[in-house]
Amino acid sequence: MKLSARSRYATRILLDLAEHTEDRPLCASAISEKTDISVPFIEQILRPLKKAGYIKSVRGAYGGHIFLKDPACITLGDIVRTMEGDIKISQCSSNPNICERSGDCRTRIAWERISQTMERELDAITLADLMFNPDKIGETSVPATPRSPGCAEEPLTG
Repeated sequence: MKLSARSRYATRILLDLAEHTEDRPLCASAISEKTDISVPFIEQILRPLKKAGYIKSVRGAYGGHIFLKDPACITLGDIVRTMEGDIKISQCSSNPNICERSGDCRTRIAWERISQTMERELDAITLADLMFNPDKIGETSVPATPRSPGCAEEPLTG
């Protein structure tokens, strides 16, 4: 299984915006320079990120994009769900009615378990982890940086 470029690039873009500490917005060309993602692709990716409330756009000569959330409140799972929808490795994992054999399928349970594990691991890594504790990622399924008290308990969906 391969994560889409949209999810991977959305993570890089959000990380870049979260690390941008200047008071002015960051334009798409500046994001492109730092992330090696083309401006047209950045513009496609920014739309769902803005809709999810992670960023806002400012128009004008000094316009660009501003990160809005606490990096400890956004998990990789949140980003993948925003960009892709459900985190499932098979369609029958999210909707058993999609397959006529789901009632007696011996592999469906395995796909569900793998999907749940993948989702749990993605939800355990925040943007703050990538910013401040990247060396701790992978040591456990527990977030390296605790989520801020102001974070929503439920993962965001797209």
